Amino acid sequence: MSTNPAAPAAVVERQRWMRALALAPTAALDAAWRRLEPKPDVQAIRGPETGLVMVRARVDAGGDRFNMGEATVSRATVRLHGAPLDADVVGTSYLLGTDLEHARLAAVFDGLLADAGLRERLLTEVVVPLEDAQAERDEARRVEARSTLVDFFTISREHA
Repeated sequence: MSTNPAAPAAVVERQRWMRALALAPTAALDAAWRRLEPKPDVQAIRGPETGLVMVRARVDAGGDRFNMGEATVSRATVRLHGAPLDADVVGTSYLLGTDLEHARLAAVFDGLLADAGLRERLLTEVVVPLEDAQAERDEARRVEARSTLVDFFTISREHA
């Protein structure tokens, strides 16, 4: 989410849905798209396409930046028009990885969520379930990581 506490509410809300769309499995986005009726017309503006971005890092919070490496990113930009939209909208997505269909579907839902008339419905029917599923995956990962935790202080006391 935003690291800027003064970010406008609309920016924070868009960051929320973009995170949910980016982390969602492609199958979940595809199922949500198939359930949506009526569907607007989708026109590709850019991509979907795959490329590389340079990942920058710094040694400490105040250290000099350096190029750590490259990451594969897929992106898409689409224009949506027609029912159920109030007006034409543009949706964009950038995702880590090479899943072009995921990038396309994320851009479609970004555009749909930009429409004020559809936003609440899609937040409830699509984004919240995606966030809940991601929270479950995150918790399962935390539980798995905790099960492998070794307390070295305890081990050293047992052998002393």
